[in-house]
Amino acid sequence: MLYTLGLGDRVIGITKFCIYPSEWYHSRSRVGGTKDVRIERVQALQPDLIIANKEENSREQVLALSKQFRVWVTDVTDLPSALNMIAVLGKLTGTGTAADALALTIASRFAAIRPCTPSLRVAYLIWKNPYMTIGNDTFIHDMLNRMGMTNVFGSKTRYPKTSVDELIEKAPDLIMLSSEPYRFGQKDLAEWSKLLPTAKTILVNGEFFSWYGSRLLLSPGYFTELLTTIAAGHSG
Repeated sequence: MLYTLGLGDRVIGITKFCIYPSEWYHSRSRVGGTKDVRIERVQALQPDLIIANKEENSREQVLALSKQFRVWVTDVTDLPSALNMIAVLGKLTGTGTAADALALTIASRFAAIRPCTPSLRVAYLIWKNPYMTIGNDTFIHDMLNRMGMTNVFGSKTRYPKTSVDELIEKAPDLIMLSSEPYRFGQKDLAEWSKLLPTAKTILVNGEFFSWYGSRLLLSPGYFTELLTTIAAGHSG
């Protein structure tokens, strides 16, 4: 996101999960993970602004850093709040014009998505041992809605645990196995195809469902391709 806004020269620290652009990973100071920020590394960098996230970062660490530095905490749960985050980030970093243009482009691309009809009932899995899915107050849930999908766990919140038995009982039309935070693979795909043969099971790139910065420029195109693939599979 910061790179997209042209702030590359001003970014002095990143987390180990900040993998784009790839050249940053070896040219910027890494301050740990989102849940275990190395506070002493941040202190050594003396940043003018720290960007944190309500869901990803530890409240205790954010509060500790806010005693020494200016900290902005983002809270994104759907597309409107993501677009607002982009606009605010532009104001905070002096890139308002670029940020507003970016938000408009993202919004227009999402408006062009043609949702599936009729709606498919989907179970989106993010973790294994135990299996975990997504509730109605998550960004992923909003992305599914924009594809025309109905989350079979839409009556729940956050990231509830589930089980094979519960998923069989829910009888979804479609099971999506995400690439993150747990990286489901071909073995899992084969396993679920046997466990729930009445549902179509697919592997999906979690970045397009859960990264709510400039990655959203690419999400509508990915969703459109995915919808086409799913429709072809169901018609077959």
